Amino acid sequence: MKVKVLMVCLGNICRSPLAEGILQSKVDPTKIFVDSAGTAGYHIGTAPDPRSIEVANKHHIDISRQRCRKFQVEDFDSFDHIFVMDRENYSNVCSLALSDDHRKKVRLLLEKTDSNYSEVPDPYYGGQDGFQEVYHLIDKACDMLIQDLLAPNDHRNES
Repeated sequence: MKVKVLMVCLGNICRSPLAEGILQSKVDPTKIFVDSAGTAGYHIGTAPDPRSIEVANKHHIDISRQRCRKFQVEDFDSFDHIFVMDRENYSNVCSLALSDDHRKKVRLLLEKTDSNYSEVPDPYYGGQDGFQEVYHLIDKACDMLIQDLLAPNDHRNES
């Protein structure tokens, strides 16, 4: 069974595309499927922010072909795990949940890291340094996630 993971931020142009690309670069695509979405529909159909593309490229990850999309209620049934970048995204996604099972799928990406951050900061209004910092936060979180995603005793839906 393939584990399906969705990364979510506000616009799906900065943080969640990076998270999608970083996690994809670390896992076997036959075992883990990764996608991303935004809670707002500002950028539907567009490529990620050029600064996200640039920082990913610096780490040999190509996210340029990703296209932004908005989180949909159907995503609860399509994905086993939904990782959000901050508490606002958490609230926005959970507000669309139709059941406790849906809500249980939603977690903050950084919740299990030993980072000084509990949320992935939005680098959109900052400079390139913010994108590099976000890259490292997400990269570390993804390293920790892989063990959880492949754990045999978790409570995933059969797909």
